[in-house]
Amino acid sequence: MFIDYAKVTISSGKGGDGASTFRREKYVAAGGPDGGDGGKGGDVYFEVDNDINTLVDFRYKRKFKAEDGKNGSGNNSYGKSGQDLVIKVPLGTIVKDAETNKVVLDMSEFGQKELIIQGGRGGKGNSHFATSTRQAPNFSQKGEPGIEKEFILELKLLADVGLLGYPNVGKSTIISIMTEAKPRIADYHFTTLKPCLGVVKLDSGRSFVMADIPGIIEGASEGVGLGHQFLRHIERTRILLHVIDVSGSEGRDPIKDFETINDELVKYNEKLAKRKQIIVANKMDLLQDENKYEEFKTYMEKQGLEVFGVSAATNKGLKEVFNRVSTLLDEIPVEETEIVEKVVYRLETPEQSKWDIVKNAEDEGYVLCGPAIDKLLSKVNFEDNESMQYFQRMLYKMGIEDRLKQMGIEEGTVIKVGTWEFEYYE
Repeated sequence: MFIDYAKVTISSGKGGDGASTFRREKYVAAGGPDGGDGGKGGDVYFEVDNDINTLVDFRYKRKFKAEDGKNGSGNNSYGKSGQDLVIKVPLGTIVKDAETNKVVLDMSEFGQKELIIQGGRGGKGNSHFATSTRQAPNFSQKGEPGIEKEFILELKLLADVGLLGYPNVGKSTIISIMTEAKPRIADYHFTTLKPCLGVVKLDSGRSFVMADIPGIIEGASEGVGLGHQFLRHIERTRILLHVIDVSGSEGRDPIKDFETINDELVKYNEKLAKRKQIIVANKMDLLQDENKYEEFKTYMEKQGLEVFGVSAATNKGLKEVFNRVSTLLDEIPVEETEIVEKVVYRLETPEQSKWDIVKNAEDEGYVLCGPAIDKLLSKVNFEDNESMQYFQRMLYKMGIEDRLKQMGIEEGTVIKVGTWEFEYYE
């Protein structure tokens, strides 16, 4: 089974909570705070695994989570950090943010390992909050939450050359002759149901990777005949060998076949349609009228395309095609995948420092909201007076109190923060 698309949900680990404890020993009359910090939540990585060829594992498991950090404890004991999560993917996997559909990682190098989501930091124990005036703080910080994100994984084959064309035009025969790949071959449509990779080794000692892309038909750019799943595999190729049944053995017009396939390329990706193409006019051994081939060749050359007449069945003309391909590959540079932005998702992003104050129309109160507020709430214990004092100081430092005054807040006005409500007094 060949799976080249998956949608997964991935979460980093939550940071452990800091401890709120005090030193208790027999001969120590007034032991101070000794609460240890919570451990850091586990990070999430993607790593290329050379032994994996498909995304089939993600068909059965779609949710992944790194380990949470452990809570701190007394005697200044730090909690253990959560174990990182390493997700193995095949070479050539593209990682997209499912929300924006933008590429954030391109796993196209052997042994590549990339951080994608950072785990939450552990909360500080109460020993951190001791001062000369507050010698016995009875509160600690909660650990930061982990981050949950949805990603799209797409596998795009890393081939130098892609075989393109309608079903049953001879692509599988060509790749079986020129490489050691063993695709299924038969005289019916869609024999090839998954892309097939092979290494072409020439007499000159040169070699390159070639992919037999399953037959693309009219409507492929819109998903007809699994078109989207097949078309994505030729996006990385440098040369397209467009195989056409020049004999018209199935009653189709070779020129119309060429135009139809290229129209699908334009609809799917205009950049892909401009990729270097070589026309491989196959089934010359079945050609009844030489004039038809000459007309076909003249038409293609007017389009600026090179044409090679071959017979895959008799192995005639294939060496000339691939010697030419080898020469062109030396001239055409490898094109990198366009990554909009390489992203590591972490809690400290500018977006998560934002907060807002909204006037509540129902009771003329105010609502504090935004990522910065959510982050602050995760660190506060509202059932502890000292923790509440910390919360109030943070609101002042963040400029929220000044903003409320500018908005005309009056004493006794209700302020909603998350699920909590407070009355404002100076």
